[in-house]
Amino acid sequence: MKRTFSLALLVGALAIGGYWLWNGAAPQSAGTVAAAPSQGDPIVTGIETPVSLTPAEQMGQTAFNAVCAACHGDNGAGRQGMGPPFINAIYKPGHHGDMAFLVAVQNGVQAHHWPFGNMPPQQGLTRADVANIVAYVRALQRTNGIE
Repeated sequence: MKRTFSLALLVGALAIGGYWLWNGAAPQSAGTVAAAPSQGDPIVTGIETPVSLTPAEQMGQTAFNAVCAACHGDNGAGRQGMGPPFINAIYKPGHHGDMAFLVAVQNGVQAHHWPFGNMPPQQGLTRADVANIVAYVRALQRTNGIE
């Protein structure tokens, strides 16, 4: 019995340690993380912007700036104490697909990667608006090496 418990404890510790090593201790961002932040400061600095945007990405940029940037920051840099950066590997298409953005806008989302609290549903955005916002965010991500 004691040996079984010790073995189970060892397996559990190895699983947790492996998960931590595989996923890293903290989310990794492209760019440079700002030092000594204040409420509302950008979380990620040094973000590169695309040289050009498609018409859909331009409409997405306009909608993002009007609705999303208040919490998620200019160019998706995030804001300290307000909202996470989209210029982060957590939001790459393979982890948070395009549909995740639509679901978050329509239904809100419970915080699960960051300590910012829950995001409420966002009013006044159509599916097309969200698709354009996603196109803009994906263009920013590609420019910053997140694919």
